[in-house]
Amino acid sequence: MKVNRMEAFSDGVLAIIITIMVLEFKVPEGHDWHSLAGLVPKILSYAVSFVYVGIYWNNHHHLLHTVRTLHGKLMWLNLLLLFWLSLVPFSTAWMGESEFAATPTALYGIVLLCAAISYTLLQQAILKQHAPDSPFAQAMGTDWKGKVSPVLYVAAIGTAYLNAWVSCFFYVLVAVLWFVPDQRIERVFRSDPM
Repeated sequence: MKVNRMEAFSDGVLAIIITIMVLEFKVPEGHDWHSLAGLVPKILSYAVSFVYVGIYWNNHHHLLHTVRTLHGKLMWLNLLLLFWLSLVPFSTAWMGESEFAATPTALYGIVLLCAAISYTLLQQAILKQHAPDSPFAQAMGTDWKGKVSPVLYVAAIGTAYLNAWVSCFFYVLVAVLWFVPDQRIERVFRSDPM
């Protein structure tokens, strides 16, 4: 199998994830702006999750362009990442419908933490295909966002039971950190097209 097939499959799964999230919205019974007030928690959780899925889609796209040889381990690690991302619509819906109750907000963080760990495992497996002194390996060595994000997720999971809004602040903070796509891989492609 070529990498572009795995990327196309992943793109399809991510598109379905976004579609499932938006289908969770039920049309309000009223016909004025006040009718939307009850949907605000769902809209907020959807917006954050949409950004997360977009961030993963963007960085995943760049990461797969660095694959030299596709093998079973990479395919399973990619599926592991997609598994955790496929739980984002469920955790998003539960968090929004519960109006950010503690357990749904904590579960949202657990799903995001597991997705982050899965992405890191995929990234590390791809990194092993490159020499330790390669431009790609050197660029990936400064993954400060990848190291900070899990810590912030753990903080968000823990604070969900103290104050869900503080927990949500951590989720938004991680999304803001990653909102600008990971430039490390783009820089490598500009200097060394591999």
